[in-house]
Amino acid sequence: MINLVWLVPLIPLLGFIINGLGRNTLSKNLIGFIGSSVIFISFVISIGIFLALGNDAVKSHEIFLFDWISAGTLKIPVSFLVDPLSSIMLLIITGIGFLIHVYSIGYMHDDEGFGKFFSYLNLFIFFMLLLVLGSNYIVMFIGWEGVGLCSYLLIGFWFTNSSYATAAKKAFVMNRIGDLGFLIAVFLIFTTFGSVEFSKVFPQAGNMLSGNSTIALIALLLFVGACGKSAQIPLFTWLPDAMAGPTPVSALIHAATMVTAGIYMIARSNVLFDLAPVVQHLIAIIGLATAVMGALVALTQTDIKKVLAYSTVSQLGYMFLGLGVGAYNGSFFHVITHAFFKALLFLCAGSVIHAMHHEQDMRHMGGLRKKLPVTFLTMLIGTIAIAGLPPFSGFFSKDEILSHVYEYNKVMWAIGVFTAFLTAFYMFRMLFLTFFGKYRGTHHAEEKIHESPKSMTLPLIVLAVLSAIGGAIGIPESLGGNHWLSHWLAPVIQHHGEAPDHATEYILMAVSVVGVLISIAFAYNKYVKQNHVPVADEGQRSALAKLSYHKFYIDEIYDTVIRKPLDALSVFFYKVFDKKIIDGIVNGLGWGTSEASKGVRLLQSGNVGFYIFMMVVGIISLLLYTYLSL
Repeated sequence: MINLVWLVPLIPLLGFIINGLGRNTLSKNLIGFIGSSVIFISFVISIGIFLALGNDAVKSHEIFLFDWISAGTLKIPVSFLVDPLSSIMLLIITGIGFLIHVYSIGYMHDDEGFGKFFSYLNLFIFFMLLLVLGSNYIVMFIGWEGVGLCSYLLIGFWFTNSSYATAAKKAFVMNRIGDLGFLIAVFLIFTTFGSVEFSKVFPQAGNMLSGNSTIALIALLLFVGACGKSAQIPLFTWLPDAMAGPTPVSALIHAATMVTAGIYMIARSNVLFDLAPVVQHLIAIIGLATAVMGALVALTQTDIKKVLAYSTVSQLGYMFLGLGVGAYNGSFFHVITHAFFKALLFLCAGSVIHAMHHEQDMRHMGGLRKKLPVTFLTMLIGTIAIAGLPPFSGFFSKDEILSHVYEYNKVMWAIGVFTAFLTAFYMFRMLFLTFFGKYRGTHHAEEKIHESPKSMTLPLIVLAVLSAIGGAIGIPESLGGNHWLSHWLAPVIQHHGEAPDHATEYILMAVSVVGVLISIAFAYNKYVKQNHVPVADEGQRSALAKLSYHKFYIDEIYDTVIRKPLDALSVFFYKVFDKKIIDGIVNGLGWGTSEASKGVRLLQSGNVGFYIFMMVVGIISLLLYTYLSL
């Protein structure tokens, strides 16, 4: 079964080709069936691979496909690595991806670009699978660039809206900045180890001393690449703007696939990062800062998708915090649980938006729980999961990260716990503003509100179940479990970070749960009992609320410090170097040739006597030249 792994990315690629070519001829039902079924087939094969790997004594298989580049000592095959880490990622990408495809059938049914949308989704899944299956950094980089391209196509899917097209370009450019760091790291890896194959690089790196400057530089450059793809400070502002794409795209990018690529890459390269403690500390600081900032911004947003977008930024910060303190298992555990509840939350938001006829402002919602019972119940489960209440999945993964952070640095732990309290508050704020109180929209719009079709609600139910029970794969020993995920990943990830004793772990859990419950109670009191509604965009806010609502003016700062100076520099080069120097040289050559030709053309007068005279002059000149040269 493991040898059939090449089929997993190939089948979605075939779906892309079929739907892409037949987008204007095939029926929508057939396009939706093809687009979803190819992902389902890949999911079934992925399950088979996972089960086969579990029964296999050898936990790592490199499947060679063909030689791609062979130049001197540089040999790059296209080959796939099937091991515990990649097998889990296959299940996440194809499983969550299939649910999002099914959901898209209902959500995008009335869109004219239905066929094109499904072809893009299939291509996105293909590149993401290529990214996680690559047995070397080059194949990983191809997938890495591919998901960047597809994110551009999907975010800007409704490109006739100029702001959506701008958001797509922003995502593309900011990802390229991070990708440059990744690419330089790959060059440096080849220069240092003579190969880009994981099976050759990691054993060599394991023999090197901790703190090696070359390894530290490689780790730092890889982290720069991860910052771009996984939206960490300072390369995070593209992610909230990615909400311009259709809601299924938001779920696909923000939950199961693209944004987790950076975490996957660092987890895969854990041997290199363990040898660079300074870089690990930097990752922890950046991750914590991103988590806090994302949570603070989410507190005041009124667009339901923007709340979830900044929530994703914050949760990704948590994952990087875990990576920075060496808790690779905890971070990857959070990748899995986050895929469940964040995909659920985005799709629930899409269901609300669908019912509200594309209204995304929570100030115009309220009282929807009776009109959208399935959406409300599933979104409640997702909200409890991300808030971190037991026994839902988010509790186990979040607390595992925080317990390792506690052993690493008590101040970081305190800030991380405070961020968890903020998460519970803003998520329940979103839930209460959307589903509780009285409806705040127009009466005409209220009459048309209805629950979404089954193609949209069934994926919600499946994801809600996973969000509720998904934490079972990582129940810690302190709660009577054996942390199955940790044992499963042991062949790939051997360093688990420092964990506290059981007594301390109980106290940390209690602090977290009590704080989350207090945050929920505070949100309930403010948004349900007091029926508080956020003020209008132009309304009066406190200085801190204004900072949060305007996202700390990060985009404006980038605009002033980076974009405008670059624009001014480009205008200067255009006016001085381009128009005066480069155009001056080119135009000067043209002018010189033109003027010279005006003089030379006088020789072609058409007078036969003049031509005879010139022939005589030429003959005399040749004779003189011959005589003088003797």
